[in-house]
Amino acid sequence: MPEQLWFTEILNHLFGSAVTSLLTSLGIHAKYPAAPIPNSLAMELLVFAFLLLLFILVRSRLSVDNPSGLQHMFESVEGFINGQSHEIIGHHSEGYTPFLAALLFFILFCNLIGLIPGFESPTAVPIVPLGCALCAFAYYQFQGFRHAGIGYLKHFAGPMPALALLMVPIELISHSARVLSLTVRLYANMFAGDMVTLVFISLVPIGVPILFLGLHMFVSLLQTYIFVLLTTVYLQGAVADEH
Repeated sequence: MPEQLWFTEILNHLFGSAVTSLLTSLGIHAKYPAAPIPNSLAMELLVFAFLLLLFILVRSRLSVDNPSGLQHMFESVEGFINGQSHEIIGHHSEGYTPFLAALLFFILFCNLIGLIPGFESPTAVPIVPLGCALCAFAYYQFQGFRHAGIGYLKHFAGPMPALALLMVPIELISHSARVLSLTVRLYANMFAGDMVTLVFISLVPIGVPILFLGLHMFVSLLQTYIFVLLTTVYLQGAVADEH
């Protein structure tokens, strides 16, 4: 039985048997039938629930005349993403802001939740960064087809038809490597940050860990920004007018 966080134990107690039955009906055998919900999934669900409540709260209190501090924060993030997208993608970038903003908030809070005692960062587990990378990959490929139709496939053939046989496998490998790059970069940095923080908290429990908690927070912000920035760059390549 793996070590469970207190929130994971609650979820497994309430829904563990139902999840195990569902997995069995799908032909999937849970490694731990009594605790099929891992810590990473529990933390993702917690972040999702928190963000959903936060978005509902902001939406219910939107005001033009008297905006709250929380509204100012969200407007600042939206303005930052809009500005960055406009610089990279161009004048038609506004439609991608909801996805990029949701991606930013989800990854950021998944990174930061590990700073709270009793929780851990789900992005320090490979499957979570991989899921985020696959979502980004599927989204920009979908937007590429939506923007250019079947003509988007020309992107994989290169600028010269004579080189298509050479360029297609290279482009397919390149796009697949993007998923690996996004996954490894986020996972490796968050895993290392968690390990360093835990080591120094166990060695010097007073004073010194605060510096590493600050470093962990900086790494969380930086890796979130890099993930969203690269996703925006990939979007630009998929929806550029020349495609």
